[in-house]
Amino acid sequence: MTKQAAATTISSDAERLIRLSEQLHAHPETGWEEHNASRWVAEALAESGYDVTPAYLGLETAFHATIGSGPFRLGLCAEYDALPGLGHACGHNLISAITVGAARALAPLADAAGLTIEVFGTPAEEGGGGKIELLERGAFQGLDLAMMAHPAPVDVAEAEPFAVSHSHVEYRGKAAHAAAYPEQGINAADAFTIAQVAIGLMRQQLPPTVRVHGVMTNGGEAPNAIPARTEGRWYVRAESLAQLAESEDKVWRCFEAGALATGATLEVTPESKPYAEFRTFQPALDAYKRNATELGRVFDPGTPARRMNRASTDMGNVSQVVDAIHPYIGINSGTALNHQPEFAAHCVGGDAEKALLDAATALAWTALDVAGNAAR
Repeated sequence: MTKQAAATTISSDAERLIRLSEQLHAHPETGWEEHNASRWVAEALAESGYDVTPAYLGLETAFHATIGSGPFRLGLCAEYDALPGLGHACGHNLISAITVGAARALAPLADAAGLTIEVFGTPAEEGGGGKIELLERGAFQGLDLAMMAHPAPVDVAEAEPFAVSHSHVEYRGKAAHAAAYPEQGINAADAFTIAQVAIGLMRQQLPPTVRVHGVMTNGGEAPNAIPARTEGRWYVRAESLAQLAESEDKVWRCFEAGALATGATLEVTPESKPYAEFRTFQPALDAYKRNATELGRVFDPGTPARRMNRASTDMGNVSQVVDAIHPYIGINSGTALNHQPEFAAHCVGGDAEKALLDAATALAWTALDVAGNAAR
């Protein structure tokens, strides 16, 4: 009856949850700038009786919402940052609505089910490491279970994300007229070219689980001026934090080669703390799979579309501290994949709405199952 009550609440809440998802989708805000998004998500929780703390732990676009007084402390995570230039091409509008749906369904059941429910509004997942900042300020400590569900082309239960580092790379050279005085310049764009060629050649010696990729965000000012300054954003991914540390040294030597060859100076600045690999709490994941299957969800057996479960997430760092799961809910996007504009278009509409309601229900049921087992 308790699980049925949760499902009934989500069904009756469907219009409100879909409206929240569409509102977030229509007004994308990038990491650390999610002022409207964090407020809208928090307001949807306050409507169900949650006690909301905005600007949580000093982070302006984070929040913390609580309800219940049971012994089992459940954490639900809401992400709401969008991608620069792509909007909600990773479906964080759905993540927030899924989390709100599960949280609102569990709110009237919390005390009877032995739950204290904590919802964390977590900014800047797309490279900013918002959850890591929250962790270092004391969030998530003492939770019995942390959960969220992430949109993907297809359903995949287990998260297997790469560890990743995010870095800002800058070369500084010396400007000069490219035709009249080229020998007086120090070409910061050439430094970047040398680094990228070196990385390309080095890939043969990297483990197959390592990924190195990035973009130049500033390549110079004018074609007739030797570029005095170039900038880029670079990611290194690996199977674990340990493998990441080993691989990063090789990558940074490639950037140092660019500086050495051209005479430019190099500065590498971390954009966040590294994201960790994920540690899955298997009993909760098994419960999620049973519940999702009961709702008619079918887990993908191995097509390339399932590989969204390898994408890095700062939820991995949370999973190193508390038991956690991070399943993926399929939105039936076909050939449209995460971080493509076509995927953003699929994050609203019928299939997305079904995924929203199914994931919220499956998470709520999983919380009740795991808390109930812990009480026995």
